[in-house]
Amino acid sequence: MLTSEELRQIRRLHVQAGRRVDSLLAGDYRSAFKGSGMEFEEVRQYVPGDDVRRIDWNVTARTGEAFIKEFREERELTLLVLLDVSGSVRFGSGGRDGRTDKRLQMARVAGGLAYAALRTGDRVGLLTFSDRIHHYLPPRRSRGHGWQVISAAFEHVGDDHGTDIAGALAYATKVLKRRAVVAVLSDFQAARPFGPELGALVRRHKTHALLFHDPREQALPNVGIVSLRDAETGEINVIDSSALHAARSVDSRLGELRRHGVRASAVSTDEDAFLRLQLHFRGAR
Repeated sequence: MLTSEELRQIRRLHVQAGRRVDSLLAGDYRSAFKGSGMEFEEVRQYVPGDDVRRIDWNVTARTGEAFIKEFREERELTLLVLLDVSGSVRFGSGGRDGRTDKRLQMARVAGGLAYAALRTGDRVGLLTFSDRIHHYLPPRRSRGHGWQVISAAFEHVGDDHGTDIAGALAYATKVLKRRAVVAVLSDFQAARPFGPELGALVRRHKTHALLFHDPREQALPNVGIVSLRDAETGEINVIDSSALHAARSVDSRLGELRRHGVRASAVSTDEDAFLRLQLHFRGAR
């Protein structure tokens, strides 16, 4: 069940989407994701100059002549949003409206993506995860399903959880049978590496990553000795705030994602989420 605040957030998103997503995202969304799906159409005889990687070796062996596979671009795209709902994303210094944390900013972006898919007639699905898979809505194309995805993006996960990005990426690779667009929304702070699983996903699907962060994560104000509770483990540590800095910078996390061939952008809690999404799409053309 959605809380009253989550319902208010969805209503706000509906208003914002009507004013902002249509004007900012519709064309950029299509331009960024165009051509991501290819569907087999037929085989034809090889012509000098054709890409030899497209040779159909089964037909070639059976006929004794070289044939290649022809593909056509799918008009309908499939978008799967992977949404991190772990304990670490429930952090924020308020943002532009005084109440935004990483989790709320991520829900807005997930909602914007789903809304853009709805407006362009594409299939959209959602996978929420922490240290386990919480919820999977397979990609479908209908207005009712699209709003179910948006509602699920705002749902509150009550317990603190760690982050297993590798597990979520492996699950997405397993359930997506056809080539798709995958958007991973996370702060990419995970206890175990996820490079192999990300590489496997990128080889099969067009993958985008949006890394969410808060300005206070890079360095806390110098307020002396403080007690801090780990959002994912519950462990309490007493530290000197003047010596506390982020273990890994935003740039280093973006660099790791990009080395795997992912189109990656950072979204801060003090930025306009829809504008950052638009800029990400424009850079992905």
